Amino acid sequence: MIKRIAIVTGASSGIGKEFAYILAKDDTIDEIWAIARNRQRLSELKQNLSDKIRVFSMDLTDRKNIDVIQNLLYNENPDIKYLINSAGFAKFCDYADISKEVCVNMIDLNASALVALCTLCIPYMHRGAHIINMASQASFQPVPYQNVYSATKAFVRSYTRALNIELKNKDVCATAVCPGWMNTRLIERGFTGAAKATNKFPFMVEPYFVAQKAIKDAQKNKDMSVYSPVIKLSHLLSKLLPQRLLMKVWLKQQDIMP
Repeated sequence: MIKRIAIVTGASSGIGKEFAYILAKDDTIDEIWAIARNRQRLSELKQNLSDKIRVFSMDLTDRKNIDVIQNLLYNENPDIKYLINSAGFAKFCDYADISKEVCVNMIDLNASALVALCTLCIPYMHRGAHIINMASQASFQPVPYQNVYSATKAFVRSYTRALNIELKNKDVCATAVCPGWMNTRLIERGFTGAAKATNKFPFMVEPYFVAQKAIKDAQKNKDMSVYSPVIKLSHLLSKLLPQRLLMKVWLKQQDIMP
């Protein structure tokens, strides 16, 4: 019997954890592959949920771990119902306050690993399957003092929406999730102590509600999921106003002098 699975990256905390909790209640899924670096939090996730959870402690910026996943898929040949790419991180600072290693690592996790997993998983996905990729409100415009992060999320949004078109012949849907600030460890990890940095996080929401809407939007075959009227307005304004103006508004909101 072919096993029906969901794969969730970044599953040990934040929105990835919320996705795991939601999918654990789905009777059509036999097993959830929860992937994250933190082994202890993954163990807690497994204890708190059910035997459905299968944990993998791995750093997705290490290409060898991508190969491990590839071999697992080949050997087990599952039916992937959901691939949810929520692993990622940000750094809030000036370009001069961040090393090239951290910049490249951010790109590797936020974008490269996401593309690698999509490419590996699509052959195991069939009619009605869903890819959910975490983009961000930051994907709507360039964002000074978190430039690499916003650029990776712009990539994710563009890649996912284009991929959704290409997957129509398989009847598989790809959805880019574009939330605003969420109450997750991303903000804590993003702090660097830099003099110029993102420092205000208005309209913050709990990640459960974003994850819940993302699942519903994916099931409606939407290529984007935007939570809350505020973020929907932000998306609209990003289409109507010059990006140079939007960046000035962002800097004023954050009380940053460029």
